[in-house]
Amino acid sequence: MKIKRIAIIGGGTSGWLAANHLGSSLSADEEIEITLIESPDVPTIGVGEGTVPYIMKGLKRFGISEAELLISCDATFKQGIKFVNWMDTTRHGENHYYHPFDEPYPAGFDVSAYWLAHESNRPFGDVGIQSRICELGLAPKRKSSGEYEGMLSYAYHFDAAKFANLLAKNAKQRFNINYLSATIEGANVDSDGNITHLITNDGGELAFDFYVDCSGFSSILIDKQLKVPIISKANELLTDSVLVQQVPLTGSEPLNPYTTATAHKAGWIWDIPLTTRRGTGFVYASKYMSDEEALELYAQYLGVEVSEISPRKIPMQVGYREKFWHKNCVALGLAQGFLEPIEATSILLSDFSAELLARNFPKHMSDIEKLAPYYNKVITYTWDRTVDFIKLHYCISDRTDSPFWQDNSNEQTLSDELKERLSRFEISPPNQSDFFSKFDMFDEKNFLYVLYGMNFHTNKSTISPQELKHCKQLFESNDALVNEAANQLLNHKDWLVGLKAAMQNIRR
Repeated sequence: MKIKRIAIIGGGTSGWLAANHLGSSLSADEEIEITLIESPDVPTIGVGEGTVPYIMKGLKRFGISEAELLISCDATFKQGIKFVNWMDTTRHGENHYYHPFDEPYPAGFDVSAYWLAHESNRPFGDVGIQSRICELGLAPKRKSSGEYEGMLSYAYHFDAAKFANLLAKNAKQRFNINYLSATIEGANVDSDGNITHLITNDGGELAFDFYVDCSGFSSILIDKQLKVPIISKANELLTDSVLVQQVPLTGSEPLNPYTTATAHKAGWIWDIPLTTRRGTGFVYASKYMSDEEALELYAQYLGVEVSEISPRKIPMQVGYREKFWHKNCVALGLAQGFLEPIEATSILLSDFSAELLARNFPKHMSDIEKLAPYYNKVITYTWDRTVDFIKLHYCISDRTDSPFWQDNSNEQTLSDELKERLSRFEISPPNQSDFFSKFDMFDEKNFLYVLYGMNFHTNKSTISPQELKHCKQLFESNDALVNEAANQLLNHKDWLVGLKAAMQNIRR
């Protein structure tokens, strides 16, 4: 039987990303009809406000204007993450390091061995220029840069609800995605276990051929109906709770071109600048910190009294589905699984998973048994390696000021793959061959910045006089580029204000 009718259950970022990916890939087939069903009674989580450069791939494919994204979603540029106090402050001071988006290979040349032997008194971020560009508060683009083009790599911070609305508008107008407002309470299945009908809260039945579960934590189809269990990763990633609070801007603040992640004794705090407000979140492990203490420390970070904030609490069941594609149903977004939000992994995994589904979508029901095993294998791999990368931020820290940080360094909380990689990285720095799969969402470039931003020890190696001379020249070239940067790039806030003014003039 040919698959003609596709239902996406749930909106939000994951639902509308799925709609755009499927619409873009399948719109040439006039027999296919895609319907997104969104409940008017279920609010979206709406805290995924940070991205990585991978997001551009889909946005360009969908035909979304970057200028419209920046203006309509209160967006700012993100050039990386500034990590504050992830190391022992008594030894290192009020320390910080960057995980920027630029390549740690100036001119394509690996300088990590040179840095270890000759420049380790300087921040590892100096192998590139972006961390220093961030400190200067500069935008990654010139005024004249084209859409989705810049002098430096970048992604975005944006209002998640407004981003979902932008995706919805594009999916409906460009790909003819149908929209239905209804609350789905369950489903019927046939003797083979495939879903035949959705059941609405008023007793109605909606029949489709294929179902994409983007219903968030409720996981109406993949969990409640198909009973696909979660594989817990709580032993590796210890945080399980987050408090979320939006903070209005006074108008005088600078707009940092990066996310700030500030560690505390049982987790960390994100701080994301938008053009209209700050999005903040207090991530913590309830085993090591009470809700009351978390609230007090959160208020202290925000510089207010406890009585002045009323954050929303979101529990985190850390883990992912045993299967992501089961029968004629695929889970995406929070229905697929959840990891703590460091490194903006939630939107990344949703985007990647939706794209992979679109590129491997079955034409006929009989194709499912051939395609689903591959899809599940790939997505499981991406989740496992993403867990490892998140864990890396904790396990190599030298903080011992609380049981949370002490337990995070326990080898029993590391996967075998991460232990093996770290063992190799003690001998020599990460290189491309250590990340042989295209499905490593975080590879040697990302590991280099985190490892050496956190003073990971790797044996020094001897380099040739020619390499030594070349590396010194590259560092000198980077220093010169940074010194000239303010003449080449605008202040981040000024760039965004200028874009808004230019768009207003065009609309007149």
